[in-house]
Amino acid sequence: MAHLKTKATIGKLPQREQWKWKLIRGLYEKEFEREQIIKLFEIIDNMMTLSPELQSSLESKIKQFEEERTMPLMSNMELRGIERGKEIGKEIGELRGIERGKEIGVLEKSRDAIKTVLTVRFGEISSEIEEIIGKMTNPTILEELLKLAATANSLAEFKQSLARIQ
Repeated sequence: MAHLKTKATIGKLPQREQWKWKLIRGLYEKEFEREQIIKLFEIIDNMMTLSPELQSSLESKIKQFEEERTMPLMSNMELRGIERGKEIGKEIGELRGIERGKEIGVLEKSRDAIKTVLTVRFGEISSEIEEIIGKMTNPTILEELLKLAATANSLAEFKQSLARIQ
């Protein structure tokens, strides 16, 4: 039945969520053993995929239904584990975001340093050079460009070296 309803609801996720709920609720009503319900639930869950919003809605329905019944599909320990997993995932995402932010900050600082050295040494720099430097994403190359900006004899010499690096 899950397979047929999955095929019948392609592109109709709200209907799929309703059918998935009916099938899961039916497992309880047929009074299968807990292990059987879990195995069948996993099959239905894997087969009838939903958007994150609809999946969350379905999980809320299941949780409420389980609270009203004596045999929960997911134990409180499992639910706490899921919540803890979400928290850990959120923390990891935040840390990755912070690290990415630091990387971007280092790149921007390097680019600004190159532009500052060029401006101090040679006066105003062209928007073309600024644009090329602004697109650089390799910290090692930016470090070399900073050294070059400090040692080049002219802005033209820097620009020639910049063209070779690109």
